[in-house]
Amino acid sequence: MGITRIDIDDQALADAMRLSGERTTEDVVNLALREYVERHARIAALQRHAAVAKGWDYEGWQTLRTVEKHPAD
Repeated sequence: MGITRIDIDDQALADAMRLSGERTTEDVVNLALREYVERHARIAALQRHAAVAKGWDYEGWQTLRTVEKHPAD
């Protein structure tokens, strides 16, 4: 891990420490970075799912499901 010197909003840091329960600035900053990356990964996954769902229709799915359940009919 590298060392980076940054100015941090003291109030935001205090709030983040209180909310997270973390005890050090380093732990809070690392937690915030991990949560930021995870949030954007969830947003990207949601966008992918929304794009797939856009072309989905219930009736078509129901027909495919019926064929899968009763392939000999």
